[in-house]
Amino acid sequence: MESRITELEIKISYAEDLVEELNRIVFRQQEQIDLLVREIRSLRDQIQNAQPNEPRSLRDELPPHY
Repeated sequence: MESRITELEIKISYAEDLVEELNRIVFRQQEQIDLLVREIRSLRDQIQNAQPNEPRSLRDELPPHY
């Protein structure tokens, strides 16, 4: 009985470590997402300020390989 309890305690310890590591990963990913969102907003603002009244052509939207 005591060995089963010890095994369960070991498994719980590993599970807790895994949850903590996953929390750290999710936190770092959220920081990266927030940074990327800010950068996209900044780039969008720069584009809008650089060409405020120019009509946009669909040709400008084509990928470079066309």
